[in-house]
Amino acid sequence: MTREELLEIIEILHQQKTDMVHIEAKRARNALPKGVRETLSAFSNSPGGGIIILGLDEESGCQATGVADPKKMQADLASLCDQLEPTPRPFIQIFEVDGQHLVTAEVAELAPEQKPCYYKGQGLTNGAYLRVGDGDRTLTPYEVQVLLEVRSQPRYDVEPVRGTSMSDLRADLVQSLVQNLREREGGVYTDWSDEKILQALGVLVEDPNGALVASLFGLLLFAAYPQERFPSLCITFMRYPTPRLGESGPGGERFLDNVKVEGPLPYIVVETLRVIKRNMQRRGIVQGLFREDLWEYPETVLREAIVNALGHRDLSPQARRSQVQVQMFPDRLEIVNPGGLFGPIQPDQLGQIGVQSSRNEFLMKVLEDLPAPRERRSLCENRGTGLATMLEQLRQAGMSPPEFAVSLTTFRLVLPNHTLFDQETLAWLARAGRNHSLAESQRQALAYLRHATQISNADYRRITGVDSRVATKELTDLVNRGLIERQRVQRWVTYTIVKGVGRLPPENTTAVSSSKTPGERIVALLQTSEPLLSREIAEQLNVTQATTRSWLRKLRNQGSVVVIVNNPNNAGTRYAVADEAQ
Repeated sequence: MTREELLEIIEILHQQKTDMVHIEAKRARNALPKGVRETLSAFSNSPGGGIIILGLDEESGCQATGVADPKKMQADLASLCDQLEPTPRPFIQIFEVDGQHLVTAEVAELAPEQKPCYYKGQGLTNGAYLRVGDGDRTLTPYEVQVLLEVRSQPRYDVEPVRGTSMSDLRADLVQSLVQNLREREGGVYTDWSDEKILQALGVLVEDPNGALVASLFGLLLFAAYPQERFPSLCITFMRYPTPRLGESGPGGERFLDNVKVEGPLPYIVVETLRVIKRNMQRRGIVQGLFREDLWEYPETVLREAIVNALGHRDLSPQARRSQVQVQMFPDRLEIVNPGGLFGPIQPDQLGQIGVQSSRNEFLMKVLEDLPAPRERRSLCENRGTGLATMLEQLRQAGMSPPEFAVSLTTFRLVLPNHTLFDQETLAWLARAGRNHSLAESQRQALAYLRHATQISNADYRRITGVDSRVATKELTDLVNRGLIERQRVQRWVTYTIVKGVGRLPPENTTAVSSSKTPGERIVALLQTSEPLLSREIAEQLNVTQATTRSWLRKLRNQGSVVVIVNNPNNAGTRYAVADEAQ
C-alpha cells in the first residue's frame, strides 16, 4: 500500500466516521489495543482479507493520533501473529500522516484449505473469528465445521440411512432414471441390473453392518415421502404482503400464501414452480416502440434457482433441521438454502461459465440424468452453467440481474422483479446520456445503478455478459465521462453514480419557454422530464391538446420524439425524446 492509498482510505473513514468491512482503525498510542488478535483471525478467514490501521482514533472520526514507538508496535504486531494458527503473515508498514506515525497491516485471506485461522490459546472451536460489518465475531461450531469440510469432499449425500432398502424407493422414479441411462448410445449400463446401477450411482450403499440400504440423497430423490425420516428436508414458500420481513399488510395479514412443499425432490421442484407461478403477476417491459407483458420471473430462471438450492444445500446433520426457503415479496423473490459457497469459488466468480464446485457430488451427478416428472429433459441440464444461464435469461427479459448474499452457513439468491428499462429509467437514461454515445452494456450498468447503490467489476460482468477486460474499459470510460465515480479502498473497488447525473434541471421552464415553436418547446420539455402523456404536455406548455397532438405526429415523423407503448392512439401513450434529438 502506498501513502496515497492510505490517505484515500483515511478520507473515506473520515466521511463514514466508522470502520468498514475490510478496514479496522484502532487507537494505539503506546501499546497494541484489545481486539487486534481477533481482527487478524477475522480478516484471515473473511473474503478478501483486510487492513488494520493503528494510530487512528475511531471515536474522534478516525483522526490520526499516532503511535509513539512505531518500530516496537511493528514488532509486537508480528509477534502477535505467532499466537494464531495458521500463522498470518501480514505486510506491515509505517507511514507518517499529519505529523503522526501510523502502523498498517495488510492481512491476506487464507486459502480455503487453510481455514479457519484461530487463536491457539482458545482453541479451534472458541478462538476463530469472522468479519461481520465493521466488527469481529466468534465463529460458531457449525461455521468451523463448514470451513473444515472444504479440506475434503463431503459425503453426507451418500450417508447410509439405516433400516431402509430398495423397496423404499418408488419404482416409477427409479425406472425413469435407469431407462434414461440404458438408452444412452454406447452407454455402460445397457446390461446392468437396476440394483447394480443404483449402487454404482450411490443411490444404494452399504451400512456399517454390510446391509444394502438407501443413501440419504437416494431417499430424497426416490422415496415416496422422504420427510417421514427427515422432516426439514423440504421447501417452504411464503408470500409476504410488504417488502419488509415481519411487517403486516393493510388488513393485518402476515402472509398472503404459506406452503410447505414435500415429497421426493423431483416433485418438490415441479410443485414449487407451480406455487410460485400461482402467486406471480405479469409485468410490462418496453422494447423499442412496443410493450410486452411477461411473467415477473422467467420460468427457466426459477427452475435453475430451485434445483441449485436443493442440489447444493448442506446435508450435514447440523443443517438438516433447516429447510430451503422461497420468500416472495412485492419487489423481489428470495431463495435461501443452508450452506454457503463450497470449495474455492469466490462470490465474484458466480455466473462465470465452468466455475463450479459441488458440495453434494453424487446428488448433482444423478440430477443430470434424472428426468423431471412428465418431461424428457433432466432436472439439472446446466451443471456448471446454471447461474450463467439464469443471467442470460434475465438479460433477454430486460430484468435486473440476481443479487447474491453469501455467508458461511447460507446462500441467498435475490431476484428483483423490476425491469432494468422501465419507463422512468428510460427517461433518466435519456437525460444522463444525452451528450454521450454509450454502449448497450454501459446503458445496462447505468440502469442497474439507478436501482442499486453501487457496482463492482464483477457486478458489471454479471449484468452485461462482457469479459473482465471489456468491463474495466467501459467502467473507466463511464468514469472519464463524469457519469460514475470510483470508490476505491485498496483492492476493493466499487462505482457509484455521480451526484446529480440524470436529474431534472431546477429551472426547466426557462429552457422550455425560450424555444420558438411548439415543436421545439415539446422537445425541450421532454428532454428535462419523465415520459409524458399528450395531455400533460399540453397542460405544461399551455397549448391546446389538438396543437400538441399535431406537433407530436410531426416530431414522430421527424424522429425527434418516440412513443414508448405499442399503440400511439391509446390514451395512455407516453412520449419521450428520441436519442438522436438529444
